[in-house]
Amino acid sequence: MTLIELVERSSARLQQAGVCFGHGTTNAFDEAAWLVLWRLRLPLDDLDGVAARVLAPAEQTAVEALVEQRIATRRPLAYLTGEAWLQGVPFFVDERVIVPRSLIAEVLADGTLDAWLGAEPRRVLDLCTGGGSLAVLAALAWPDAAVDATDLSADALAVAARNLERHALAGRIRLRRGDGLAAADGAYDLILCNPPYVNAASMAALPPEYRAEPAAALDGNFAGGRDGMDFVRTLLAGAAAHLAPQGALVLEIGHERAHFEAAFAQLAPLWLATSAGDDQVLLLSREQLA
Repeated sequence: MTLIELVERSSARLQQAGVCFGHGTTNAFDEAAWLVLWRLRLPLDDLDGVAARVLAPAEQTAVEALVEQRIATRRPLAYLTGEAWLQGVPFFVDERVIVPRSLIAEVLADGTLDAWLGAEPRRVLDLCTGGGSLAVLAALAWPDAAVDATDLSADALAVAARNLERHALAGRIRLRRGDGLAAADGAYDLILCNPPYVNAASMAALPPEYRAEPAAALDGNFAGGRDGMDFVRTLLAGAAAHLAPQGALVLEIGHERAHFEAAFAQLAPLWLATSAGDDQVLLLSREQLA
């Protein structure tokens, strides 16, 4: 059996089993390719180059075992491999953090924020940093910026510390533990935040792959709300005090635009274009928040 034949067989198996995607891949074929290439320790970006490779029986058995593990456990593939990629940058990941996938990474990488800010930010805050992926990408985008990465979870910050070491950024990114803006230190030119924002009805309907992630990083109803905006309400009330005069907040709210607009009808944010559309990531200036 060739490698591409095994990818196609694995893809069909994943499709038949009804697994859910969205943690680095969006379809069965891409997920199968990742499984096969990772298990065989081959470059993840060179499927075409190895597609015709004939596999030994032991290699086929090893891949099939990993595919079956993915199906049986419904754990996201990134947890099985211990690695996720965001904007071409690899990150260590395990069940202590959600799998890195924030759309904010796109506007960091494509220059959207540079165009709005005008000048490179001197101080950046990655609020709700999780495994530290946005903090790392911000530090890579702006080599002269000082970055604070904060989270309530000590477990998440332990994962973030591993990623700072992996990318030799422990000297430029400071990890701080605290609840929301309580962990902020002074004023920032830019605050990035991918908070818990999933509404109560959507939380109840999450597939197993998403339930494998820390609920506290997803559930936006921890203060008794239903619309997923509990954390966001507190954030928007206090953000201006932690922004420099020309500073801005970039906030991801996923598929919750309707709930956001219902809760904050007085605001007119700038919606930023991403691969998922122009209604999932927004920008608010300090002036608007004040």
